Amino acid sequence: MQRRYSMSNNWAVATISAAIALLPVASADAGSATGAATEWTQLANNAQLIDLLQSSGLQVDNQLTQITQLAEQIQNQLKIYENMLQNTAQLPNHIWGQVEGDLNRLRSIVDQGQSISFSMGNADDVLQQRFKSYADLKTTLPNSESFANTYQSWSDTNRDTIGSTLKAASLTADQFDTEEGTMSSLRSMSESADGQMKALQVGHQIAAQQVSQMQKLRGLVSQQMTMMGTWLQTKQTDKDLAQARREKFFNADVSTIPSGQKMEPRW
Repeated sequence: MQRRYSMSNNWAVATISAAIALLPVASADAGSATGAATEWTQLANNAQLIDLLQSSGLQVDNQLTQITQLAEQIQNQLKIYENMLQNTAQLPNHIWGQVEGDLNRLRSIVDQGQSISFSMGNADDVLQQRFKSYADLKTTLPNSESFANTYQSWSDTNRDTIGSTLKAASLTADQFDTEEGTMSSLRSMSESADGQMKALQVGHQIAAQQVSQMQKLRGLVSQQMTMMGTWLQTKQTDKDLAQARREKFFNADVSTIPSGQKMEPRW
């Protein structure tokens, strides 16, 4: 089943890896985190799929926590730069270089959030395809939506919010879709104090938005993991019950036939 995300190729490249458990940890000094390799849909073995999903939940939660903390750090740092710019004609080159680094890390944060949303939505799709019991499981999501649809809604909202913020500053999302585009835009904006201030203000707003959005995404992932845990527990209970019934059947006492008694069908 093909995902329903509508994204540019630049964003899709960053989000196509589905093994969230293999994502490296984000840090204040780290650049864009890139996930390695295995997609949920390539896991032919159902047990392997379930094991990977079970192990990924905590790691995804930790990843989102650190992404949120990094967004908060960038938000605070950009505010400091804004205050500095108010007291000087223009930020010097070495300070502006730090601004560029922070804003590029902010772009990476957006990519990572989209990646997690895309991957967890894919996981929900794959589980619904492979396990009827999972597909039939009722959730507390609004309008009986699947997690895949809810992640899509989160992704669309996040991108639209960023787009609106950039548009209000006479910028476009395309200018910040790639590292190369981001650096080119920032170099142009660094040529004047007004351009620098615009970049700082837009970056500060987007950082604040990402703190809020990552918290919402973390709540979605947590809810999905809780539902999966309930489903897995139900499956295990059914397995245990079936095994108990088999053991009872095969271990039942067999009545012996008395000597001399003739075996014949009874109608």
